[in-house]
Amino acid sequence: MPREQPNETLRVLDNRSSLRGYHSRSLTEDHKDWIIHSAMRAPTAGNMMHYSIIEVSDQEKKDRLVETCDNQPFIAKAPLVLLFLADMQRWYDYFEHADVPEFCESKGMEYVTPQESDLLLACCDALIAAQNAVIAAESLGIGSCYIGDIMENIETHREMFSLPRWVFPISLVCFGYRTEREEERPQSSRFPREFVYFEDEYSHVDSKAFEKMLGEHFGKTDGFSGGTQNIGQAIYWRKTGSDFAAEMRRSVKVALEDWSE
Repeated sequence: MPREQPNETLRVLDNRSSLRGYHSRSLTEDHKDWIIHSAMRAPTAGNMMHYSIIEVSDQEKKDRLVETCDNQPFIAKAPLVLLFLADMQRWYDYFEHADVPEFCESKGMEYVTPQESDLLLACCDALIAAQNAVIAAESLGIGSCYIGDIMENIETHREMFSLPRWVFPISLVCFGYRTEREEERPQSSRFPREFVYFEDEYSHVDSKAFEKMLGEHFGKTDGFSGGTQNIGQAIYWRKTGSDFAAEMRRSVKVALEDWSE
């Protein structure tokens, strides 16, 4: 990686890490406004802004999210919690208002409702906006943490936030000022560049290189849970094969079926 950070923007990007413990003081309104403004200045497909943002300010809802997002207590204590939504509903409400179905009929065109491709596009819009918010917050001395578990328990989250058919909760993000303890927390590692960045075509990791890739990323592991015998088995046991991963798959299937039926 580059040895020097030639400007403040790159310093912010290089030093950012997930924050799961927050100072109790609330964010200033000015800081909150800049976070929202920055999110809304994010690149967006066709300038159509296929996303919405809900600020979760109700403490009962925050407490509930602790349970529905895999028992993560820091969600309830975060001074600012934003829910980023892939949103095609707003445009299709407008299409109905603008008599688009009737227009299509008059032209002999099929009126196409949102499909899987539209969901992926809207998810991209929402996540790009979320990352803009995260970096803006970091530049203001405000830490953050993504909560992908919001994709689980789709029925509960739909009810909690009155989400219609063509709105999907893609990420929850917690924000807050750092405590002194969190300032001292070491930054997590990343895979070595050679295993992520390729030129012109995809490259499989050589079987002999996995140890280097994973060893540098996860460090030395003296023991594994669940009777697993290596990092691959341990990660599958803890993540991919877990109950929460199964629930996420179930919820996303429900959302996909409802979205494109």
